[in-house]
Amino acid sequence: MVLEATMIVIDNSEHMRNGDYFPTRFEAQLETVDFIFHAKTDSNPESTVGLLAMAGQGPQVLSTLTNDLGKIRAGIHETKIHGTSQLTTGIQVAALVLKHRENKSQQQRIIVFIGSPVNNTQRELEKLAKRMKKNNIAVDFICFGEESLDDPKLAKFISTVNNHDNSHIVSVPVGPTLLYDAVKTSPIISDNANNYTMDGDDFLNFGDGADPELELALRLSLEDERARQERAAALAAAKNSTPLEKVDEESSTKDKK
Repeated sequence: MVLEATMIVIDNSEHMRNGDYFPTRFEAQLETVDFIFHAKTDSNPESTVGLLAMAGQGPQVLSTLTNDLGKIRAGIHETKIHGTSQLTTGIQVAALVLKHRENKSQQQRIIVFIGSPVNNTQRELEKLAKRMKKNNIAVDFICFGEESLDDPKLAKFISTVNNHDNSHIVSVPVGPTLLYDAVKTSPIISDNANNYTMDGDDFLNFGDGADPELELALRLSLEDERARQERAAALAAAKNSTPLEKVDEESSTKDKK
C-alpha cells in the first residue's frame, strides 16, 4: 500500500457553473474529491490529503494535509465559484504545502481538476513539469469540459513530469459516465501508483529558492484555513455545550421561607 501525501487542486472558476456534467461541473468535481479522499486513505490509513482552490484572486488552501474527511468538507463548504483558474500558481502552492508535510516518508502527489481553458504557455508548463519531476512530485490531471480536453500543452506536461509511470492525464468527455466513475477506473486510482519511487532530495527548489510571493500566498492561505478550523471548532463547542438549568425563582424563594 503506497504511503502518499496528496494535494487535490480544484477548479473553482466561473466555468464550473456549466451544467454539461451532472449536476454541474463544480458539484461533479466535489463528488470526485470525496471519492479520491476515500480511495487514498482506505489504501493506507497513514496517507493524507489536502485541498486547494486555484481560481479567484489567487490559490487558496482549503485544507492542509489530513486524514479527516470533515476538514476537507469544511473547506469545500466555504469555496466560492469566481474568477479564472491559475494553473501553474496553483500547482506551485500545492507543492509548497507538500514540502511542509509532517511525514517525510510520504510520497508526494498533486491531482489537478481542469475544467476551464489553460492560459499558460507550453514553455511555462514544461518548465514547471521539470521542477516537479526534480522534486519527486507526481502530477495527475483530470480534464473535463471542452475547454481543456485534448489540450496538447497538458499532455506535454504529463510526459515531462512522468517518472516510472507515476503521472497521468484523464480526459472525461461529456456523456453518460459520471466524472467520479471515470476517475475510479483510471490509473490515478489504480495500483500503478505503486511503481513510483522516491530518489533525490526532498527539498523543493524553484530555481534559487521558492518564490517569495508564493511563500506569502501559502502563508496567507494557511492562516485563513486555520481560522476556518478554529471557527468550526468554536461552533461545534457551542452546539455541544450543555445549557444552564433554568432556576424557578418563585419556588426558590418559597423554599428559603
